[in-house]
Amino acid sequence: MQRFRSMQSLQKFVAVHASIDNHFNQERALCSRDNFKLNRAAALAEWRQLCSA
Repeated sequence: MQRFRSMQSLQKFVAVHASIDNHFNQERALCSRDNFKLNRAAALAEWRQLCSA
């Protein structure tokens, strides 16, 4: 937390990080490998589409 100059910049970072983390952080132990890879590929494709727009 020392790298952030203000509480507002920390809150902005956390808000963006949380939305990105929700796309990629999946409970690996709760699904099969094939299903995990499909979900991961879909999340990555969506992220790439958002970044290119």
